[in-house]
Amino acid sequence: MNRFEKLVAGAKKKVTEILPAEAAAKSQNGEALIIDVREKDEWDEEHIPNATHLSRGTIELDIEAKVPDLNALIICHCGGGGRSALAAESLQKMGYKNARSMASGFKAWKAAGLPTTKI
Repeated sequence: MNRFEKLVAGAKKKVTEILPAEAAAKSQNGEALIIDVREKDEWDEEHIPNATHLSRGTIELDIEAKVPDLNALIICHCGGGGRSALAAESLQKMGYKNARSMASGFKAWKAAGLPTTKI
């Protein structure tokens, strides 16, 4: 296991993961905001409809302007679940009580047949 994998494993112990189907349902019901923490080129290629793009590199800087409510349900996702776990852990440290990570990321979303869009 390399250092990144160890970091992700530690984060996953501290955050709650949510399955793509549940994330989709909560987003559609207006209960949750899905935040895509992938890089802009990944977002531009294909992303989840109605998701918000805040890349992993800047999420801590930009989150308060986008989501001022510390009780909001925020579901972070990336390509495979590692970066989103790190982002959710960071948001928890900032006081966001309901930051989650989508299990297995965008790959799992697509594998579940859930909708995607392109710019």
